[in-house]
Amino acid sequence: MNEINKAVFAPQLYIQRGVRNIDFYTNGLGAIELRRFSNDDGTIHVSELSINGAVFHLHEQTSKVGVFSPQSCNGTTTLIGLFVSDVDAFINRAIAAGAIEISPAQDYDYGYRQGEFKDPFGHHWLIEMKI
Repeated sequence: MNEINKAVFAPQLYIQRGVRNIDFYTNGLGAIELRRFSNDDGTIHVSELSINGAVFHLHEQTSKVGVFSPQSCNGTTTLIGLFVSDVDAFINRAIAAGAIEISPAQDYDYGYRQGEFKDPFGHHWLIEMKI
């Protein structure tokens, strides 16, 4: 397939300014940090991460209209869905690293096992697998 026609979904998750530590994503979600762009004071401007090949970015909140970290809008406007091979193990690891469980993993009649948590930066994750 021609690279220009290949679609890759890579969400940008906004975090508040001044963040230095994003260890939750590497320790709790098993993400690999691919690259980082830091501000002069050492805080994170952008971090590009990957979980089993799924790429996403953490981006500090800027003055752009309409882009906010979850803390800035008292919640979040999106739910990040991530397919994994073991929902329970993935969620347990995230909770052990500081995530807050929203709904425990369970099987649904439409053929998925799913559970949901909120990460320490306020982003909501739906962890799922086909059963």
